[in-house]
Parts: sequence; structure tokens; C-alpha cells
Amino acid sequence: MKKTFVAAIAVATLVLSSLSAHAQKDPDVGGAAMYPSKTIVENAVNSPIHKTLVAAVKAAGLVDTLNSAGPFTVFAPTDDAFAKLPAGTVDTLVKPENKDTLVKILTYHVVAGKISSKELVKMIKKGGGKATLKTVQGEDLTATMADGKIMLTDAKGSMATITTADVFQSNGVIHVIDTVLMPN
Repeated sequence: MKKTFVAAIAVATLVLSSLSAHAQKDPDVGGAAMYPSKTIVENAVNSPIHKTLVAAVKAAGLVDTLNSAGPFTVFAPTDDAFAKLPAGTVDTLVKPENKDTLVKILTYHVVAGKISSKELVKMIKKGGGKATLKTVQGEDLTATMADGKIMLTDAKGSMATITTADVFQSNGVIHVIDTVLMPN
């Protein structure tokens, strides 16, 4: 009986630790593991589909900000999203003389606080089909739902889809998006 009890405790411990580890596992981004114990920047530099974003964050001088305690919700455009911009746009934006514009665009992708996709959906439902998010840059983004996906509409009317949600960080959450959002 004692052996059965010990075996049962061992199995229960194994199951609980397995569930706990699974619950804290973030989705991979671009095939790279993301870790909830790391900051937004620490995870982003490991994402093979966010090289342009990381370079832009560095050029804008926002590394220290996005490494700070936050919390932040970051809508992170992929390299493919940046590639949709007119030719030469990214090269122009990362030049030192365009730093203010770059900061404006990047901070338009950041909302104060840690907003999960579940919370976003609740906000959209509560708002009768849309939620307004105030960005760190100061302008609004509009979140809606289409075909079961969360969509973001920027100040210019362009739409981005959240393609990977809920990549939790020590200082917030990242939602990967497929289009660069533009403020006025």
C-alpha cells in the first residue's frame, strides 16, 4: 500500500509539473522559441521573422524602453509586413535624420498594459464590435473581429491581422501582425 501511495504521488507530481510547464509555454514565433521570462527585446532578437523590427527599434533608440518593466502590449510586424511598404521606405526611416518619424511609427504599435487576445476579444464585444486602443504614440488603433481573427485598423484605414497572439513576456505581451500600422 505504501508503494502504491508513493507511486500515485509521483505520478500526480509529474502530471502537475508537466501541466505547469505547458501552461507557461509561449507559441513559437517564426520557428523560434519565445520565453515568458525574457523581455520583449530579448525575445524579439531571437525571432527570425522580426529582423527588420529589431533593426528599427535599435535605430529609434527604443531598446531600453522595451526592456523596461512596462508592461507593454506590442503589435509586432513581421519582416514580410515591412516588405509590403513602398520600396526604400525602411531604408529611409532608419536614417538618423528620420528618427522622430521612426519613433512615431514604432510607438504606434505599442499600447500601455498587458492585453491578451482574450481580453481584446472581450473589449471588442463590449464595444459592440470594436475596441479603441490608445497607443503610446498617442493616437488610436481600432480592434475588430473578422472570420474569427483579431484585426487592427490604423489611422490611415489600413488593416493588420494578428497572426500569432499571446506571446507573453516578462514585461508584457507581443501579438505578431502581418501589416505595418501607420499613424497620421
